[in-house]
Amino acid sequence: MPVLQRPDGEIYYETFGQGFPILLFAPGGLRSNLAMWHHPAEGPQRSWNDWTDVLAHKYTVVAMDQRNAGSSRTAIEADHGWDTYTQDQLALMDHLGHQRFHTLGGCIGGSYCLNIIKLAPDRVTSAVLQNPIGVHPEHPNYFPESHAGWIKEKLAERTDLDRGKMEAFGRNMWGQDFVFCVDRDFARNCHVPTMLLPGTDIPHPAATSDELAALLPGVEVLTNWRGPEHMEEQRTRVIAFLDRHTPK
Repeated sequence: MPVLQRPDGEIYYETFGQGFPILLFAPGGLRSNLAMWHHPAEGPQRSWNDWTDVLAHKYTVVAMDQRNAGSSRTAIEADHGWDTYTQDQLALMDHLGHQRFHTLGGCIGGSYCLNIIKLAPDRVTSAVLQNPIGVHPEHPNYFPESHAGWIKEKLAERTDLDRGKMEAFGRNMWGQDFVFCVDRDFARNCHVPTMLLPGTDIPHPAATSDELAALLPGVEVLTNWRGPEHMEEQRTRVIAFLDRHTPK
């Protein structure tokens, strides 16, 4: 099983295909794991392409289970937050020998994309933000309240965890405005090329995507992207965007 050893645990990852690297951040909130990209064998397909599959014909696709999701297991400390995740992500790309790379993130992955640009702007060649999370103006407590359920779930799984540390971690994650990890001035001055597939519901607010569309310089927006009828356009537009920003 491919794992990246971290000082406080291990991160599971998989790679697909060959070519210029792209780092994927899966949907799922704090449960973000690479299986979320795959369509279920039975039942309705997901509303997005399986990027581990459709990008592998021309890119090296790196997909990971974020810390304490899927097969990844690490500590949870009171001072952990967005940068803790980003340090894992950069360490993985270092481990694989990828100095520069694209990013594509669904759900919480949109914020992972923005935070890795903040911490390592010279390493990210472009970012696709699919269904990004943010603070919903009518439901501002959605993520803090959901965090309480995540804590309960984790404490039932593991006896080594401390509730107080997990609550502090939650405040670090969900105590900010906008997309939680960066502010509007950062978005306004972001020089990494971006593409946006907007959100429309409570965890992925239309208001947040509207702001990102207005703030991110030169952002390419694909408004109608969900569902089987848009899957082909979603695929071709995202690949065309990545191709344009792949270093020659």
